[in-house]
Amino acid sequence: MFRTGARNLITDVAGLNVGNSQDARLKSGVTVVLCEEPATAGVKVLGGAPGTRETDLLAPHNLIESVDAVVLSGGSAFGLDAASGTQGALREMGRGFEVGGFRVPIVPAAILFDLAGGGDKDWGRFPPYRELGYEATQAAAADFALGSHGAGTGATTAGLKGGLGSASCMLANGVTVGALVAVNAVGSTTIGDTAHFWAAPFEIDAEFGGLGLPSPLPGNAHDVATKLGGTRPGGNTTIGVIATDAKLTKAAAHRLAIAAHDGFARAIWPAHTPLDGDLVFALATGRGGVEPDMRESIELYAAAAATMARAIARGVFAAEKAEGDVLPVWSER
Repeated sequence: MFRTGARNLITDVAGLNVGNSQDARLKSGVTVVLCEEPATAGVKVLGGAPGTRETDLLAPHNLIESVDAVVLSGGSAFGLDAASGTQGALREMGRGFEVGGFRVPIVPAAILFDLAGGGDKDWGRFPPYRELGYEATQAAAADFALGSHGAGTGATTAGLKGGLGSASCMLANGVTVGALVAVNAVGSTTIGDTAHFWAAPFEIDAEFGGLGLPSPLPGNAHDVATKLGGTRPGGNTTIGVIATDAKLTKAAAHRLAIAAHDGFARAIWPAHTPLDGDLVFALATGRGGVEPDMRESIELYAAAAATMARAIARGVFAAEKAEGDVLPVWSER
């Protein structure tokens, strides 16, 4: 059986810290995963409308093997500026890939569309995300808030407010797996019109309400509930990070990202639509020292899917009601 790490956060993976920064007036924010040392990285995009920075370099055949940080941001394409703020903070720390006598911090990033989620987006000439990225990097620590914080501040799903979620699990061979996700899906994380989460089979210790699956399933469980046709349609994309302390190659990290997308499909209905930019970054710190064999790799990839599904449910479960919300929070259902 899977069991959670001490915090039940992605920071249970040794070598990672997470920082949030958000603006309540803007109703948007940034979340940064900061690697204490460069971590082997991969990425997989399965949504039809992604917004990204520095993802091509993560292809297994390209030069760069590791990254210094990963940024998840609201703000649609404007939010890509957040990575520049993180890059600036890392440069001040003397971090980065050395080339030609210079250090260049490697900071892949992905964004979600929260412009229609309420808040004042009239920011003038330049968007505020670079400063939010800098602040989130400076705030990086082992403990951080879930729900309506960081990149989850303005997130929504079909019928409910979304949010920032995280979870972890420990495997029998000592490997730790952690997930972090900003849930802003075009689809729904709950079954029909109930409060039961699609991710219920993977829940550990009532971490998102302990309701389990409804019995019997509601008659509308199979209905495809989306934001389309709502009063504020169009704000989509779920973006996440799956991490482990196992020692992985760049190709294996890519495979880890692919496996974590199964967690999207287990926790969101529907997922990976043409209007979502669904993306997962993968990080392997190697701090646990375990190099998984084939059998252990299968368990690792299964854990990646289950842990991501749990993180998605926890993000919606932890969402907090705020002035100007366009949707209710889970606790109101």
